[in-house]
Amino acid sequence: MSTPPRTPAGPVTVRYFAGARAATGIESETRSAATLEELVGQLVDAHGERLERVLTACSFLVDGTQTRDRSLPLAPGAVVDVLPPFAGG
Repeated sequence: MSTPPRTPAGPVTVRYFAGARAATGIESETRSAATLEELVGQLVDAHGERLERVLTACSFLVDGTQTRDRSLPLAPGAVVDVLPPFAGG
């Protein structure tokens, strides 16, 4: 069985909301990652333990589609919203 081709890493816009925004201190940033897992690793490396704790409860919107599948390939130009649970939602 052959391995599917790897998606090349490209620029991805990351937008932070609620507790994720508080943990990073920024609204958005641009990264280069081929998968959501790779992106999450970069975010934790850059922003530390506080964001890592927040990310354990987060879901993600990738180009408007909700996912928790961290193996999801990211297309160059994708927009990833980091969404912690919201109170009252």
